[in-house]
Parts: sequence; structure tokens; C-alpha cells
Amino acid sequence: MSAALDEGPGFGVYVHWPFCAAKCPYCDFNSHVRHQPVDQERFAAAFARELAAMRARTGARSVSSIFLGGGTPSLMEPGTVGAILDAVAANWRVPAGVEITLEANPSSVEADRFRGYRAAGVNRVSLGVQALNDRDLRFLGRLHNVEEALGAIRLAREIFPRISFDLIYARPGQTVEAWTAELKEAIGHAADHLSLYQLTIEEGTPFFALRAAGKLAVPDTDLAADLYQATQEVTAVHGLPAYEISNHAKPGSESRHNLIYWRYGEYVGVGPGAHGRFIDDGRRVVTFTEKHPETWLGLVEARGSGVVGGEMLTRSEEADEFLLMGLRLVEGIDLDRYEKLAGHPLSPRRVAILREEGLLEPVGNSRLRATPAGMVVLDALVADLAR
Repeated sequence: MSAALDEGPGFGVYVHWPFCAAKCPYCDFNSHVRHQPVDQERFAAAFARELAAMRARTGARSVSSIFLGGGTPSLMEPGTVGAILDAVAANWRVPAGVEITLEANPSSVEADRFRGYRAAGVNRVSLGVQALNDRDLRFLGRLHNVEEALGAIRLAREIFPRISFDLIYARPGQTVEAWTAELKEAIGHAADHLSLYQLTIEEGTPFFALRAAGKLAVPDTDLAADLYQATQEVTAVHGLPAYEISNHAKPGSESRHNLIYWRYGEYVGVGPGAHGRFIDDGRRVVTFTEKHPETWLGLVEARGSGVVGGEMLTRSEEADEFLLMGLRLVEGIDLDRYEKLAGHPLSPRRVAILREEGLLEPVGNSRLRATPAGMVVLDALVADLAR
């Protein structure tokens, strides 16, 4: 990987814009539909106040990446984005060339707005395409069609130095052959990065209710595994190999922000429903903010922050999180760092058993990673390894 392992995992800033034009039936993110215009100036001021509150806890830091997620951040005016980025820079050092990503939906893409985001400092855009046929886009509740999606990709490639887009696979009725063809088409449009997620049915979503009622059937475990395997093979052959379980990039084009998460770095999270994990007074803390946008806004205006909870992690909890995040990466985990976090090494006996089962493999003398077979059962693998 081009992002050097010895640079450290970094320090990121995540900003959550919680508003969407419509709620997708598979989505369990903290996103909300508002039928009246959002007071963006008021929200931008609240983001600035919460960023200042986080700065008081983290101290002076150098920012490795900024990520504007949601929701649908491309519903923000460029001026709102610019105000938020200015607030980040007012609190921490932001070196030139830092990755600044904004998530966008093709249905909310406008050329002038994209140029405004670029002028504000955004240098990477992540498009929520999700499918390359209109039938499945309708099924997924997306507001765009394929023509609009491809137009958004072309426009993004013209304006931004780096782009990525998402697709969802393991959709009802999807075959390996159909997905392979769609994936090859997607690679033809991709610049340097693709995020390819298996459709999961999350509790509390409309899709969960439909499946419970017997009205929605998704591929079984064996077919899902075949679709995953096809994904790895096709992307590798076409120069976008996996660097994480669901993410694929040309070498050097990995998402620097997400690498902070997976390498167990530090990040602050601001905005409704955002989470953060950073060192505060020598210990790693977890913070989370009020999810309801207007309630969060009131809290920030009243007391400077919308944080409503958090905890200080134990060494064991840190080590478990480090395993869960790091084994998602093709580069795997640093065994010495695990030992420092946990206070003890991984069990040689457990490691040996999982290696014999073909689920783990060493990377040189100091790292360990999940094999392709291990990636398919990653949650179980981590639970087994951590016990």
C-alpha cells in the first residue's frame, strides 16, 4: 500500500450532515427528511461551536483528513461547506493537500454546486450510485436513474482530483454473471476508487419489515459468498484490488479518512449522531452526539456541544476494537501494537488453530491478516481470536 504504515494512523475530522431528500428503504444511518428549507447558516454556526468544543478536548493536532458525510452533504450550499472547513482550520492545523471528502447523491448534483465545493477546498467526492440499472435503483429507493448517475460521475471526474462511487450487490435476484457484468461496467467509469457493499437488511428499516413479512428475499449465504469472491477477482484483474473488505482502489488512491478508522487512529465526530474516538487526558474516549438534528442544534446553542454520551475505553476494549477494524484491511494488523494495547499478545494457540483452518495468515514477521476465506466470516473470526 502506498499510504505508509509507519506514518501513524492519523487524526481525522468527521462532519455529519443529517438531511436527505428521501430515506432509502435499506438505510439505517442517522438521516432525516425535511420538507421545509434547512437553516444552513444556523447549522454551520453550530458545527463551528462543536468543533471548538472538541478542540478543547483534543488539544493542538494536525488534521490528516476531513470527511463530510451524511445524510446527503451535497444538499449543502458551497458556502456552508466553506464555513465548516474554515472552522476546522480555525481549531487544528490543516496541512496543504489534506484529503477533504464530500459525499454526494447523483440526484442532488449540479455543476455550479460541484465547482463551489471544489473552490471551498473539497478535493475528493464520493458518489452514492448504488446500481447501474434503473430497475434496481427504483428498488433501492434512489432518486436518480442510470443516466443521471453516469452524468454525475463524468462531472465529478472533470472537477475533482479524486472520486469514488458506491455500489450495492447481493440484491434480490442478482446472479454472479449479472453482477460481474455490472461491475466491469462500473470499473470502466471509475477513476481510482470503488466502494462495493453487500446489501444487508438492518433492523428498523423498511426492508427489514418486508423480509419479515416474506416479501423480500436476498441471496442466500452461499450465493452471497460467490458474489463477494467474484467482486475480489474482477476488481483485482482490472487494477482496483481490495485494500479493505468492501473498498477497492488503485495503489495510492485509498481513502485516507477511512484508513484512519481501520488503522485505529483518532477522529472527532461533529453533527447530529456523529461518533468520535480520540485521546483525551491520556485515555481513548468515545463520544456520541444527539441524533435528532434540531435537538442537537438546540444543545449546541445552549452549551456548545451536542455530545450526549461517551465512555473511556479499557485496554481490553481498545484491543478488541483494534482487531475488529484492522483485520478488515488487506495489510492486516501490527502484532506489537495489539500487544501494547491489550497488555498481552494474541494467544499463539488461537492463532495457530485459525491459521490451520485457513482463516488467518502472517504478513512478514510482525503482522497478521485475514485470508480471503477469513474475510467472509470476519465477525466470527475476530470473536474467536479475541476470546
